Amino acid sequence: MTDETRENGGETEVETTGRAGTETEDGTEREAAAEEFDLETVARTLDRVRTEVGKRIVGQEAVIEQLLASLLCDGNALLESNPGLGKTLMVRTLASVTDLSFSRIQNTPDLMPSDITGTELIRETDRGREFVFERGPVFANVVLADEINRATPKTQAALLEAMQEKQVTVGGETYQLPRPFFLLATQNPIDQEGTYPLPEAQSDRFLMKILLDYPALDEEEEIVNRYTRSLNPSIPVETVLSASELQRVQELTRQVPIADDLQLSAIELVRRTRDAEHVDFGASPRASMGLVVAAKARALLDGRTHVKREDVEAMAAPVLRHRLILDFRAERQGTTADDVVAELL
Repeated sequence: MTDETRENGGETEVETTGRAGTETEDGTEREAAAEEFDLETVARTLDRVRTEVGKRIVGQEAVIEQLLASLLCDGNALLESNPGLGKTLMVRTLASVTDLSFSRIQNTPDLMPSDITGTELIRETDRGREFVFERGPVFANVVLADEINRATPKTQAALLEAMQEKQVTVGGETYQLPRPFFLLATQNPIDQEGTYPLPEAQSDRFLMKILLDYPALDEEEEIVNRYTRSLNPSIPVETVLSASELQRVQELTRQVPIADDLQLSAIELVRRTRDAEHVDFGASPRASMGLVVAAKARALLDGRTHVKREDVEAMAAPVLRHRLILDFRAERQGTTADDVVAELL
């Protein structure tokens, strides 16, 4: 069953795609129990997810892997790229393949926190006038916060509780967000005029910062061929995972074993960022937890029952690059956070 609802005043767009539940005699709905996955089933299923996303997205295998890893870790991701590289299509496709509701927030300087979380309205009912909570676009499984650095700090802060606690508080009442919940925020690295950089406390809430680069020549040629031959090109994708099945895979991700010495080396890598050259402030213990669980997710995506050192190394830059505050000498010399992580590795 597919229902689409949009609230588009230039700021929000909500789209919900879901399966019909099993209706009982009393009119309530219940979801089918999540399938018990073994490793082989999980690996095959996740491979199908990547295949379906690849029907619409050409190339960008590393980006898709990191997005899926964030999703398996039940974390949030910050995606940085220039305009026109298919960020929205990628996230919308991922939501469709995993049968999750999707909403998009276009951040602007005049966007208010209530435009994101929702607000209480006075409604006429049979019992008279009552306050009714009107849910905002944050109430979706997958939320795309486009150009998050264009929102004011007050509006950015409205997302903090949602990202960390999976809930929002409005008018003294706390409302739980749908699970699983995945926030993907984007920002443009070249256009800084009229923007509000994310404070360190909020950057630390993102499990990964994913960099999306321009496609190769053959990939760009395929993109042009795929999307310029009709006025409204529509490439269908199949639903591979339900929300309940995805939550089960998220639980399995945490259970992937990692050797004690490898886990210790991941922790030591994070700790070394605090004393590294050109770094004023290093990564927090939240980064240590994020690096270990991201390595587990990569191992699961690769169909393995254990974490390898290459998993830790591959996830180090996405997990750490937005958590390092470099000094002025690094900026003067052109040293980036990725350079620091590579040197520490």
